[in-house]
Amino acid sequence: QVQVVESGGGLVQTGGSLRLSCAASGSIFSINVMGWYRQAPGKQRELVATIIGSSTNYADSVKGRFTISRDNTKNTVYLQMNSLKPEDTAVYYCYADLRVSRSSSYTDYWGQGTQVTVSS
Repeated sequence: QVQVVESGGGLVQTGGSLRLSCAASGSIFSINVMGWYRQAPGKQRELVATIIGSSTNYADSVKGRFTISRDNTKNTVYLQMNSLKPEDTAVYYCYADLRVSRSSSYTDYWGQGTQVTVSS
């Protein structure tokens, strides 16, 4: 049994900051990629940021404002969001590509999502 749980969403004014966290727990052998996607109403889910090892990747729309980091001892990934804009409003989903044993293939696991709302 593997769980991926996000937290830290909420309501913030334009220019404010939020820090999202996501912890993967359960029977985990190893984790490859961890990252964040977001989905606004009526839109496709889009990549926000990913991290593998010390290598990070960001969507152009969040570069310079968001920072992804990872604590491997806790199987936790964070997303520090600064200078938030109304267009950042979305449900943010945590993603983990992991395997549960040495003989298992890597499988995608998703969190339940956390709402981020940025008001003017």
